[in-house]
Amino acid sequence: MLLGVNIDHVATLRNARGGIEPSVMEAARIAEENGATSITTHLREDRRHIKDEDVYTLIKTLKTQLNLEMAMTDDIQKIALEIRPHSICLVPEKRQEITTEGGLDVAGQLDRVTEFIKPLLDAGIIVSLFIDPDENQVKASAKTGAQFIEMHTGTYSEAFGTANEEQEFLNLKNAAKLAQSLGLKVNAGHGLNYENVKRMHEIPGLVELNIGHSIISRAVFTGLGEAVKKMHDLIK
Repeated sequence: MLLGVNIDHVATLRNARGGIEPSVMEAARIAEENGATSITTHLREDRRHIKDEDVYTLIKTLKTQLNLEMAMTDDIQKIALEIRPHSICLVPEKRQEITTEGGLDVAGQLDRVTEFIKPLLDAGIIVSLFIDPDENQVKASAKTGAQFIEMHTGTYSEAFGTANEEQEFLNLKNAAKLAQSLGLKVNAGHGLNYENVKRMHEIPGLVELNIGHSIISRAVFTGLGEAVKKMHDLIK
């Protein structure tokens, strides 16, 4: 499995005081040097952490690949088409949420999703859909033309170590198997940390895990390089 490192919360810390510290670009560089195979940023509608100038600079300076998380909005689509990241991951977004609360409802808006991602696909950008590990969502995603799904692992992560863990993990495993049978490649992310990530090895064929909060949290105490390297070693 590959490791995509989400650096949004480096920008969150920077924005708490304004200015340029800590540097998002330096965070990306350190992550790359310690095993990250891609850098993930979520350019939210309200720009609460990553800013436009961040993604315009990252696309020029990264040695690996930029994965741009984005909602279905015209202005973010325009930016994606301008910078042409290696990949985008389409996510749901609500202004009042602290973090992404669940997967995109592809089944309930199949035509809209299909129409929205078509220009991105035509531009040669790899498209992933961030969905819950649900059979209907997987089947709908396969109809859109997207090459990837990213399974929302938040419910599994919250259930880890409880009586619900096995069922939530089985949901992930079954969704991945179904997606792969339909020709989709599978990533996973959200809520994964240094303890619960170990079970991702039990899901055959996962391509990449996108992890941010737990890495940045560990980095406060150990440094970003060590935090990325430790996670990289766990999933390698």
